[in-house]
Amino acid sequence: GAAPEGVVVDPQTHVVAVGVRDPAALTLLDATTGAVLRKVALPGALRHLQLAGPGGPVLVPDEGSNRLLRVALPGGEITSQVVTGVVPHDATQAANGTVFVANELGHTVVAVRGDQVVHTFTDVTQPAGAAAVGDLVGLLDVRENTLTIYDAQRLQRVAELPAGAGPTHVVADKRGHLAVIDTRGGAVLLYELSPKPRQIGRVELPGTPYGVAYDPVRDRLWVTLTALNEVIGLNLNASTPVLATPLPTVRQPNTVAVDSTTGRLFVTGTAEGVLEIIEP
Repeated sequence: GAAPEGVVVDPQTHVVAVGVRDPAALTLLDATTGAVLRKVALPGALRHLQLAGPGGPVLVPDEGSNRLLRVALPGGEITSQVVTGVVPHDATQAANGTVFVANELGHTVVAVRGDQVVHTFTDVTQPAGAAAVGDLVGLLDVRENTLTIYDAQRLQRVAELPAGAGPTHVVADKRGHLAVIDTRGGAVLLYELSPKPRQIGRVELPGTPYGVAYDPVRDRLWVTLTALNEVIGLNLNASTPVLATPLPTVRQPNTVAVDSTTGRLFVTGTAEGVLEIIEP
């Protein structure tokens, strides 16, 4: 499909979900063969995808319809639609089932339980990437260059931390740490959330780092370098994170996903309208 962006792999059903445009759809592929299984028509386009958990559903922040969609796997049924706010950019589910949605142009973050918005946070300017660690949710504000931590159980803000010169995306690792991609600053920033949220590391990463995915089996972070058309692995199992050799990608690799069962990478080539499969 045209301008693919937003990709996620479910290790349980072995399905890859990719957002495409013109027309807006969620394309589902076989993670083993790369074959297209089906296309799910969407009311609007998206830029980011996450899984609610193993087996799905896929959380689809549909920017065109201002809704959070849940798409079942492997069948692709849209099981719910919740109006969240203006241009939902990313969505992540906490351990207690609460979904946090970042409304980038609505200047709000909403907490969704079931099909209901149960709380609206207005303490953000331009919310973007989000990731959950248990019942804590980390959310980036790309205008304020901050990482805000929310408690999904109490629906309260816990902390706000500096997040570099221009953060875009964030993922959680199996230690309960958050890895923030500082695109403008050319680095990966590492944070721990317990006992108190704080930054614990920084890895320089020139080449305009942008898309990110985490492989919990291999304990490896994968980051796309959009200025170089590369993807690079960052091994987190050492006392100091170790960079692997970068791999070439298709043009404009805005998003990446990793199949933790095989280690295989799926990179969206937004400029060329392709999905690249890489065996690292």
